[in-house]
Amino acid sequence: MPNPAEPVLYEVADGIATLTLNRPAKLNAINYAMADALLTRLDRLEVEGAVRAVILTGAETPKTGEQAFSAGGDIHEFSESVAAGPEAALRDFVRRGQAMTARIEAFSKPIIVAVNGLAFGGGCEITEAAPLAVASETAIFAKPEIKLGMPPTFGGTQRLPRLAGRKRALELLLTGETFSPGRALELGLINQVVAPDDLLPAARDLARRIMEFSPLAVSAILGAVTRGINLSIAEGLLAEGESFARLVPSHDLGEGLAAWKARRPAVYEGR
Repeated sequence: MPNPAEPVLYEVADGIATLTLNRPAKLNAINYAMADALLTRLDRLEVEGAVRAVILTGAETPKTGEQAFSAGGDIHEFSESVAAGPEAALRDFVRRGQAMTARIEAFSKPIIVAVNGLAFGGGCEITEAAPLAVASETAIFAKPEIKLGMPPTFGGTQRLPRLAGRKRALELLLTGETFSPGRALELGLINQVVAPDDLLPAARDLARRIMEFSPLAVSAILGAVTRGINLSIAEGLLAEGESFARLVPSHDLGEGLAAWKARRPAVYEGR
């Protein structure tokens, strides 16, 4: 049973950390405490050698018939910051939310979002920022900020067009209409759609398939893609080369090459 005192639940098994957004009575709406707790958890997990991958999902909601990954930002809380003026709204709401999604996007270990219900507003922006995502067939997505008289503020005006293309993204941003997991898959927002009972098993399976390989190589790929995607191809190729150069003196690259030559499984150490 989720602990109502913890805004982000945490458990580790078999090298996979599962983080659960835990405000089920509020459809896991992201308040400031939750955003701060998520950042703290990620800071700790990044240096935890036993953790090789992270799954991020939402707590089960009460028996209302409605499941949620996250319904977005806590409107009651951030409306108080808006009422305090632009400086407070930018400091408390915008910068905090952007720091959260930027941390997810640039994390050095794979983060897999498991979307188990509503992914509106900030919940959708977390999904956009994460390198990988799996969604339940019962998930539903939306960019509803326009209905509040505002644009998305956690990176949604920037990441969604890069994923889906300018015109398709603008249609979603300017109408606030909901869209299905099938549409999210088509737009490149998620990697896979599965039955509800298969959601976490599918996320764990994806994590385990990645964890078969060198953690240094996984981190290098994540970093090169995240850095390079917004650069020119020439600059991106330099970033790719830098990522490789850092691996040249590592145990993992030497072991990977030796194992291939000997036709044996590689034993990686991550250094």
